[in-house]
Amino acid sequence: MRQHTITVPFCGEGAGTEDLTWGQWGVWRAMQGFSSPFMVGGTMKLEDGTTLDHLRHVLAFIMGRHESLRTRIRTDSEGRPTQVLSESGEVGLEVYDLDDGEDAAEQAEAVRARYEFEPFDIARDWPVRMAVLRKDGVPDHFVAMYPHMVIDAFGFEALVGDLVNLDRETGRTLGPRVGVQPMELARKQRTPAATRAGDASLRFWEHWLRQIPIRRFNGPHPEQDPRWWDATYDSRAAQLAVTAVSTRTGLGSGPVLLAAYAVALARVTGVTPSVIRMVVSNRFRPGFGSSVSVVAQPGLCVIDVGDCLFDEAVQRAWQAQIATGKNSYYDPRRLADLRERVEKDRGAALDLTCYFNDRRRAPSGAATGADAGTDTGTGTDTDTDTDTEARAADEAAPTAEQMWDALPLSRLSWGIRSNSPDVKAYLDVNASPDTVNLTLRADTQSVSPGEQVAILRTMEELLLHAAFDPGYRTGVAAP
Repeated sequence: MRQHTITVPFCGEGAGTEDLTWGQWGVWRAMQGFSSPFMVGGTMKLEDGTTLDHLRHVLAFIMGRHESLRTRIRTDSEGRPTQVLSESGEVGLEVYDLDDGEDAAEQAEAVRARYEFEPFDIARDWPVRMAVLRKDGVPDHFVAMYPHMVIDAFGFEALVGDLVNLDRETGRTLGPRVGVQPMELARKQRTPAATRAGDASLRFWEHWLRQIPIRRFNGPHPEQDPRWWDATYDSRAAQLAVTAVSTRTGLGSGPVLLAAYAVALARVTGVTPSVIRMVVSNRFRPGFGSSVSVVAQPGLCVIDVGDCLFDEAVQRAWQAQIATGKNSYYDPRRLADLRERVEKDRGAALDLTCYFNDRRRAPSGAATGADAGTDTGTGTDTDTDTDTEARAADEAAPTAEQMWDALPLSRLSWGIRSNSPDVKAYLDVNASPDTVNLTLRADTQSVSPGEQVAILRTMEELLLHAAFDPGYRTGVAAP
């Protein structure tokens, strides 16, 4: 595979230096903890007729159009970060010409992985890394990666959605830009209105930080090498069970799966209530929906699953999601100060390293959701429901016989094992048309491989037993 780089000039409106936004502060703190810029993005097969000029126009358009993609993060002499916006510049578009016999998808993934893991200087490099792979001189695959400091999952959707305003033949802009920009947002977050919203969120956090269990997991266990393991569980039977529970409770699959996770955690760890972090998109706030930036922030979701019916646990999960969504707009620096005070008062550090991230897409009854697609170990973005909801409404209600017949199709597989520092437990609900597909990444020192398997299989067991039994109980003692 041969490679060369095309230089693409760009120019946009605005320049200057400003404080970080709250969303950026959250990512910045995570970056310091994990020593990683958290590159996010992916690969895609290009549609027939796409030319190199089309892609040059796309790159110039998005760079000039969206402030976040012309922003670099620099620190002052005291180490304080600021966002620095440039009006114009040049960015590289890497072009790879495949050799005979090379698979375009495999090579695109190799480029993506290189972008993700090779050094990235967030103070000097433009926050867009883009490549095109050509087969016989024709663009075939596309790669794009960005540091999470400048974009979140729904920000990707806004970026893609805005491409309708580009004439890719000429590079001409067809319509005005919409959505709040990062420097404007930083200024808005210093206003009294934003302070009031942040105060309300922090009151919610303090209420729970003073009550939740200090211990979260059964470890420390003997550490494995590599330390962090991924386990994926795929179950058609669980999908049918989720449909049955959703139909009976009138709630979407997101709360059903969140409830199953909360109960499984409580059963395996013996700790209740379940304390789960979820990333809230904040896209329901005015001007945020079309913003190509990072506005998602982690929320705290506390679910008491003790001594109740599973249907009640689903209702409680849904209510907890709503509360989480309403209270996830705050200054992370103030939250860090609050957490430090509470931990001092309680005489112990709180464990807030358990995450739930629903990566699917669809309408939802809760305000959480983003992630959408990004998937870093920081709990960066979640959706609460999926486009399977619409399908489920049209499908015939599953029968118990169909569900149990599908059980032998369930499969557990082990994935990536890494020594890259990450959180203690992070559950992804992956997009899958006909199954519940779950990936649990765990710190084996806190959640042993055996406990990983137990959590995933307990989720399936709960769903199957609750599917056609409204009297099925969680089996968790009251706290």
